[in-house]
Amino acid sequence: MNYYLNIGSNIGDRRDNLYRAVVALTAGTGGCAVSSIVESEPWGFESEHGFLNLGVSLQSTMQPQEMLERIHEIERELGSASHRDAQGGYVDRLVDIDIVAIDDMVIDSPSLQVPHRHLPERDFFLIPMQHLAPEWRHPVTGLTAAQMLGKLHQ
Repeated sequence: MNYYLNIGSNIGDRRDNLYRAVVALTAGTGGCAVSSIVESEPWGFESEHGFLNLGVSLQSTMQPQEMLERIHEIERELGSASHRDAQGGYVDRLVDIDIVAIDDMVIDSPSLQVPHRHLPERDFFLIPMQHLAPEWRHPVTGLTAAQMLGKLHQ
């Protein structure tokens, strides 16, 4: 399966946090493709700390739930605490890894939504996705990342 992931960091040494996450994600695999870094303002919460984000494309035989568990394990290993406060709002974080898409799969479970439910709303997801998989189309809307990005900035 082709996994398209997004890694974000807005505290600490953000570039190093991204690098360490990529190394952990690709351990034991044949490697990955990585997009350029995208800077963004916090999405969904207020913070003085801007984010660095990058997209990662990798192949894995892991099932989606296994990959999600591995991602959560990597986030914990890298020292990232919960991404939400007691009220459920977003907070600053060392590393946040999201599954953006998996081939043309559609998953809608309580623990995992693929494609990521906020993909069409987040340019820091769409710009790396456009770079990594320009021909990929959202399996529900049929739109490419470039088309979604165009709609976002209308």
